Amino acid sequence: MFNSIRGIISEKSGETLCIFTGGLEWEISMPATDLARLPAAGEDGRVFTWLYHREDLMKLYGFADEKRRNTFLELLKVEGIGPKGAVKILGGIGQEDLERALETEDLGRLEAVPGLGKKTAQKMILALKGKLTWAPAAHPQAAAPYGELVEALAGMGYDRRAAADALAKAEAGLPKEALPPGISAGEKEALLFKRAIVELSSS
Repeated sequence: MFNSIRGIISEKSGETLCIFTGGLEWEISMPATDLARLPAAGEDGRVFTWLYHREDLMKLYGFADEKRRNTFLELLKVEGIGPKGAVKILGGIGQEDLERALETEDLGRLEAVPGLGKKTAQKMILALKGKLTWAPAAHPQAAAPYGELVEALAGMGYDRRAAADALAKAEAGLPKEALPPGISAGEKEALLFKRAIVELSSS
């Protein structure tokens, strides 16, 4: 219903943002980390929103960018995490740090987030690993030159880290005879893509 609200920020406090736009002052609940990224009170700002609506309650939640909002929505899919809990989690950990912890299954880092217990952290890893976008630096050759291939494989349901590993293995094990003289970059990528799928299917 609402994608974003832009106006003059009137107050920033704790997990609450107040912003004037079109003669109205909106009160929006935000993660503390996102709130800190917005301009100071009295300045123009934009916040991406999500409306929580049930019979006895209507509440706006806000985020510094669309990626943070998408992460919030993914958190809501985890059993036991509601909007208030998701805001607390995002307020206690940055986006890249969260993505890294999920992809590397760093339970200790997740448990360090205020209010996040071991059981919920384990559920987050099971539900969200591979759903966000962080890729390990251990395979820059797969993450950078073949980033689009990683995303294509992720779109097919494969874990991004596993996809990056498979592409790296596909390139390392590619026999010279499979690369005829004059092969285009697109043809090479198509070949690597097919080999990566075989690798992923057999693992």
